[in-house]
Amino acid sequence: MHVKSGDTVIVISGKDKGKKGKILRVFPKENRVIVEGINMITKHMKAQGPTQQGGIITKEGPMNASKVMYYCEKDKTGVRVGYKFLEDGSKVRICKKCGEILDR
Repeated sequence: MHVKSGDTVIVISGKDKGKKGKILRVFPKENRVIVEGINMITKHMKAQGPTQQGGIITKEGPMNASKVMYYCEKDKTGVRVGYKFLEDGSKVRICKKCGEILDR
């Protein structure tokens, strides 16, 4: 996948288009991601014993990874991610727009 947990991304389509957030979880097999504060869903929860009460809660729902782009702080926009091998043999991600190394 082109994004990892902890990356800052921008949504490029859907009801939350233009919003930025941090990736909380990644599901590579389903090609889905959960982004902080994006794609909020409501869930009706039943009380779980005397300690946890029930009610309506809102939480982030998974969305397709193709709807998000990596957000480059230097360019202040969504960018494509490329890969490059360094001299020591390690593989790193780079910003396609400015060439900055994203993983360090």
